[in-house]
Amino acid sequence: MAKRLNATRLLQQRRIPFTALSYDASRFHDAEVVAELLKVPASVVYKTLVLEPAGGGKPLLALIAADRALDLKRLAALSGQRKLRLAARERAEQLTGMQIGGISALALSHRRWQVWLDEAAREHEELLLSAGERGQQLRLATTALIQLTGARVAAISRARL
Repeated sequence: MAKRLNATRLLQQRRIPFTALSYDASRFHDAEVVAELLKVPASVVYKTLVLEPAGGGKPLLALIAADRALDLKRLAALSGQRKLRLAARERAEQLTGMQIGGISALALSHRRWQVWLDEAAREHEELLLSAGERGQQLRLATTALIQLTGARVAAISRARL
């Protein structure tokens, strides 16, 4: 049985199939480590990044694969912002009410923040993303994630240097 978190409640209410996965959160370092712990490719584990417009306003969420880096300039241009900055750890946790490593776009869907999903996600039928708590991941169809979050799909990442 899936742990009762806001993201799993949403999926259950909408009758969207998903698989709940757990990992040892004490070993959490980043999304690539999560991929190792779950024995899946880093390209299917998506991390949720919290961004703030430089001039203020509603935060944005960017979902990119664990093995990719966010292209801030590209996302700013696509989202109509002059400049975006990645929210600092404490700020991201304050804005979302979740710990880094456990931030879930699904759990935040009621906030109506812009959600951007990297276009590389379309290469996969299913993705893994946080369920809203460290140690808890969800596997669900990419199309369901897009539908539930209203995500805009675009090239917002680049290979890590």
